[in-house]
Amino acid sequence: MPLNFFKRGLRALGIAESFFKSRGRAVLAGVVMRGDLQIDGFGFARITLGGLDATQGVLEIYRRLGRRDINVVMLNGCIISLFNLIDLDEVHGATGLPVLCVSYEDSPGLEGYLRELPDAGRRLEMYRRLGGRDVVELHTGHRVYVRSRGLEEHEVRHLLNRFTLQGSVPEPLRVARLLSRSLLRWLSAESPSPEAVGEEGQHTQGGDD
Repeated sequence: MPLNFFKRGLRALGIAESFFKSRGRAVLAGVVMRGDLQIDGFGFARITLGGLDATQGVLEIYRRLGRRDINVVMLNGCIISLFNLIDLDEVHGATGLPVLCVSYEDSPGLEGYLRELPDAGRRLEMYRRLGGRDVVELHTGHRVYVRSRGLEEHEVRHLLNRFTLQGSVPEPLRVARLLSRSLLRWLSAESPSPEAVGEEGQHTQGGDD
C-alpha cells in the first residue's frame, strides 16, 4: 500500500543505541511515533559490541511490538555499536516496510577500519551492499546523510521533514536515543563497574558510516 504522507496516524518506528565499551553489550531502543509526534509504543533489545547481530536486534524490536500500523522504520545509523552493521535489505524484506538510515556527518568511508577487524570479508561485503549515502537538506537548514530502501528521494525528504522539529535529528530517533541511554544507565546501576565510568557510547553523530 502506498505511503500516505499526510494522514494524521502515519507511524514511524525509530531505533537508536547506547553502549558501554567495557561491558561488550549495547542497548537498542525503539520508539513508535505518529506523524503528529505523539508516542504510542516502544521496545528494547540487546546486541553485542563489535558483533554482527544489529540486524537481528532491529527485527527483534519490530516483532516484539507486534504492530501492523507502522509505516516506516528509521535507524540512527547503519553501522553502530563498534562496527555492528545493519543489513537494510534484510530489515526491508523481513518487515515489508520502507527503511531509512540517518547519519549526520560527511565521511570518506569505513573500508580501511573494517579491513582490520575479524570477519573483515563479511563486514566489507555487508558495508558495500549498503551503498552510498544521499545528502538531504532539511527544512531546519541542517543537512543529513541517508540510505534508504523502498522509498523515492522525495518521499525520504518528506518523511524527514515531517518528523524533524529542529536541528538534524528526527524526533523518533531523538527520543529513542534518550530511552536507550536511560535504560543502559539503569541496567548498569544494577551491577556497577569502575571500568564503565566514562565509557558510555552512542551513535549520535553518524559520521562514521
